[in-house]
Amino acid sequence: MHTTLDAERVGPAYTEDGMLLARRKTREALAAIAARIRPGMLEEDAVAMAKQVLLDMGLALSWHPTRVRFGRNTLKPMKRASEPGVALQEHDIFFLDIAPRVQAWEGDGGATFTVGDSAQQADYARCARDVECLFHQVRAVWLRERLTGQALYAYAEQEARKLGWELNFDLGGHRVSDFPHATIYAGALADADFSPSPMRWILEIHLRHPTLPYGAFFEDMLLDDSYYV
Repeated sequence: MHTTLDAERVGPAYTEDGMLLARRKTREALAAIAARIRPGMLEEDAVAMAKQVLLDMGLALSWHPTRVRFGRNTLKPMKRASEPGVALQEHDIFFLDIAPRVQAWEGDGGATFTVGDSAQQADYARCARDVECLFHQVRAVWLRERLTGQALYAYAEQEARKLGWELNFDLGGHRVSDFPHATIYAGALADADFSPSPMRWILEIHLRHPTLPYGAFFEDMLLDDSYYV
């Protein structure tokens, strides 16, 4: 059984400034990739484009695959491959999940975006808003009450259901550190029986519609409010 100390160890290159640099570069890359995605693109082409954007920004393709998920593929757990040949429709939803490395430090980030202006797109937009809002709700509870990782995800599931969504527990958060974090601790945040420390963990929220083929994803490092102004 891992202790809190085991789970939150860092490697010799870890610095908070380095981790914040990786986070900033990751959020910049998400915006740059999303700005290049257009209806009609195949998901496979968007993934290739995303990888090139990361390389052009001087970022290393790091510890998990660069993912772009369009339409019905937004339902799938990250460890399952997308259905091939899915194109982004005129009114649609998509999300990004990237894990670039900046020098010795791991970045990891995800966000959801929509295109179009139909009634269906309004439902997609609500899903995209809700997933980011729920991320911040969970983060706020962590700040106020210092809940365990297990309790944070139990809270996230409860709040997701109130909003009409299902929470995907296959994405349960994870460590982040100087590369590679997996040699330090590979367990999920959702399994942690202690309150996670800041600048050590990625909080992942993946919402899925209970009956329709779409979902939304958001992830970022667990940090206090000052990093979100």
